[in-house]
Amino acid sequence: MTWLGNDKFDAPPAGERLARRWSEPGILKIPGAHNALAGLIAKQAGFKALYLSGAALSASLGLADLGILGLDELCLFTRAIARATGLPLIVDGDTGYGGILNVMRTVRELEDAGAAAVQLEDQMLPKKCGHLNDKRLVGAEEMAAKVAAAVRARRHLRIIARTDAAASEGLDGAIARARRYRDAGADAIFPEALTSAGMFRSFARAVDAPLLANMTEFGRTPYFTAAEFESFGFRMVIWPVSSLRVEAAAVRDLYGCLMREGSAAAMLERMQTRAELYETIGYHDYEALDASIAKSAAPPDLRERK
Repeated sequence: MTWLGNDKFDAPPAGERLARRWSEPGILKIPGAHNALAGLIAKQAGFKALYLSGAALSASLGLADLGILGLDELCLFTRAIARATGLPLIVDGDTGYGGILNVMRTVRELEDAGAAAVQLEDQMLPKKCGHLNDKRLVGAEEMAAKVAAAVRARRHLRIIARTDAAASEGLDGAIARARRYRDAGADAIFPEALTSAGMFRSFARAVDAPLLANMTEFGRTPYFTAAEFESFGFRMVIWPVSSLRVEAAAVRDLYGCLMREGSAAAMLERMQTRAELYETIGYHDYEALDASIAKSAAPPDLRERK
């Protein structure tokens, strides 16, 4: 079944479907999908929601995660992933691409592109990965105003407010900001770069909201499992850049093999086969749809016109 048909027109809006998912028993496991093919593979694995990371998308375009990515680029990939998979997609909206009016436009553009939620963060530009040093934050009042603007602009899109304050203002500062963002209308809260199980537990006890944890690799957060995050009191966990990291390492190995051996034969066992690719993207469903609507027909026999 492809996204070109009308079978999904009666589905609830994406934001409502995501909120339903994070309200169900058990933690919602959300892998990063940096393109539509990755999203389809995640769907095959059984995941019920996806995350589009600004860091992963920027890297896939050869850009640093410093707020360089454009809104049009973000919407292009949001649309591709959301329509191909049909899964609720949380989109990393960075700082909202500017001030209050920019945030409102970001919300509407992402909603129209099929997003289920947008994540907004309280950094200043140029923003940085939440696990790096020297992040600069806007005031809590300014961020709360952005959250309120996002809520005012949305129709069904869920607003996830991220705070990077733990590193510079301590856990108490991050909790105070989170409560303020929740009061401004945020549907869920994302505390970035917490560094211990105790911090996660304390944050969950202090903030009355659905909480999202970030289990990125090579960062400041220890390697906790989804079950551990659930025990801390979190409703969602993302692995935002994992698919890109694995893909990049595999492509690096392929190119090294091609350079050394002049052949990809040694890599065949690590490749998705043609048949597996066609199954993932629904190749034959597209063929069947095409044949059912625009069947090929032979031209008329000109002899019959004589």
